[in-house]
Amino acid sequence: MNETLLYALGIALFVLGLLVSIAWHELGHLSTAKLFGIRVPQYMVGFGPTIWSRKRGETEYGIKAIPAGGYIRMIGMFPPGADGRIEARSTSPWRSMIEDAREASYEELQEGDETRLFYTRKPWKRVVVMFAGPFMNLVLAAALFFGSMMTLGVEGPTTRVAGVQKCVIELSEKRQKCEQGDPVSPAYAAGLKDGDRILALNGRAVNDWNTLSDRIRTAAIGPATLTVERDGQRLDLHPTLVSNKVEKKDADGNVVRPVQYVDAGYLGFQPKSEVAALTFGETTSRMTDLLETGVHSVVALPGKIPGLWNATFGDGERAEDSPVGVLGAARITGELMTVDAPPERILVMFMNLLVMFNVSLFLFNMLPLLPLDGGHIAGALWESVRRHAARIFKRPDPGPFDVARLMPAAYVVAGVFVCFTLLVLAADIVNPVKLT
Repeated sequence: MNETLLYALGIALFVLGLLVSIAWHELGHLSTAKLFGIRVPQYMVGFGPTIWSRKRGETEYGIKAIPAGGYIRMIGMFPPGADGRIEARSTSPWRSMIEDAREASYEELQEGDETRLFYTRKPWKRVVVMFAGPFMNLVLAAALFFGSMMTLGVEGPTTRVAGVQKCVIELSEKRQKCEQGDPVSPAYAAGLKDGDRILALNGRAVNDWNTLSDRIRTAAIGPATLTVERDGQRLDLHPTLVSNKVEKKDADGNVVRPVQYVDAGYLGFQPKSEVAALTFGETTSRMTDLLETGVHSVVALPGKIPGLWNATFGDGERAEDSPVGVLGAARITGELMTVDAPPERILVMFMNLLVMFNVSLFLFNMLPLLPLDGGHIAGALWESVRRHAARIFKRPDPGPFDVARLMPAAYVVAGVFVCFTLLVLAADIVNPVKLT
């Protein structure tokens, strides 16, 4: 299969994964809404013109032309106004926003729906309905991540030796060849060979690369004992560790970016990369790290806008951690399919892209801002607090919190998201992030 077809296949697979993720998200809302007796006239994947739809029972299920989101329509998302009316009747632009949103939530009201309105459900039920969508994305992300990591595995450095440096070169010098006057590396002097598997350092067993790397870096400078396995036999080597300028690592064993150099213990060999399935514990730890990274990325997002603007309309470079939209992710998936790598490696990387997409959907939708799911959750929680406070202080029930009054702010938030989406789209066209 030629590269063009593989590229197109990658894009098609990403679009399919995108649609499944959106449909899965909306299924969370739909199933819990029906569970609590809320009438749901529509379940749609996508926006714009309807491509296909079928009505089953009281709900119309369909797919729309633009795969950039989805929705379910629930009756009575907002309570009536203070005067009990739901129709738009104001000339004030801000008031019109509120009344238009209120009226739209009652558009398909039918006889008997009075007891099936969203706002009439207890706050905890409304929280469940709105949280169920993002939660389904988190479940899907976890299923894909655990499935790929614990079966197909991940490629990474091991304790097996892939190459031995003949001399000591400061990594900050960024040169590969030895020069006259460079000292012999401890590994080469001790007789370490390609294919050896390092079992212990100074009598302390090591089972993974990060542990071995940390032990070497923190070991006392001078004579050491290195236990290796060679051709099925255990033997001890006796290198003399030296200090060298090496790349600084964080607590998780990753090289700090931008690169910094520190003095640390040095042996002088390259670890071999191998593919290995992770344990449940290792996968859980990586999933936790992924979520933490996602939270930090969302928090740091506003600070990335100037760089994104400069990369799009100026002469700036597109940063590696620059935000990527649907178009950019589709292009990356297309490039991924053309990479010269084993199919299982490509599959793992593709699944990881879907994992990151679903984690992003979860985190963004949990922001306590309308029109996001988190905004409705915040409104329901605030209503619960108000009603509990009224009971404690023996005051009249304040009634449902009118989330519709926040619609002007919701339009502002939606406008910001639209502008940001258009900026990312322009960046993905003009200066795209590439897999390489």
